[in-house]
Amino acid sequence: MMIDKQTSVLLEIAIEVPVPRAYQLFTQEFDRIKPREHNLLDVDIAETVLEPWQGGRLYDRGVDGSICQWGRVLAVDPPHSIVLAWDISPQWQVQTDPARASEVEVQFLAAAEGTTRVVLEHRHLDRHGDGWEGMRQALAADDGWPIYAERYRDIVDA
Repeated sequence: MMIDKQTSVLLEIAIEVPVPRAYQLFTQEFDRIKPREHNLLDVDIAETVLEPWQGGRLYDRGVDGSICQWGRVLAVDPPHSIVLAWDISPQWQVQTDPARASEVEVQFLAAAEGTTRVVLEHRHLDRHGDGWEGMRQALAADDGWPIYAERYRDIVDA
């Protein structure tokens, strides 16, 4: 289910695995979750790396070895949540000013036995400044966060 508030995008799905497994799959398989076409590099992406610890990085490594860091891990509470800084501007370029970053919090909440409710909130989009409304619209669109959720569900179901 997709809901967007004024300065946030909220996405919620239920998956048929326990909370610890849901967290593990999200953090360890993020390379398979993030679409390769979501790319700020000048070359194809060889891998996307999510370092799942506070202070960790979120980056793409190009096929030529180049690196584009586009996020930071702000907080972790395994297996319940991870909070990321989104260092991408409304012009889809790396944002170098941490004060202009938005946040992505992913929570893994126990639902029925063996089921996890995954809640992704991309918040504080207005911190990006001019153009943030278009970014919010793009992130809420089918090829934004919903495609990540679909790919995540596919990994869980495999």
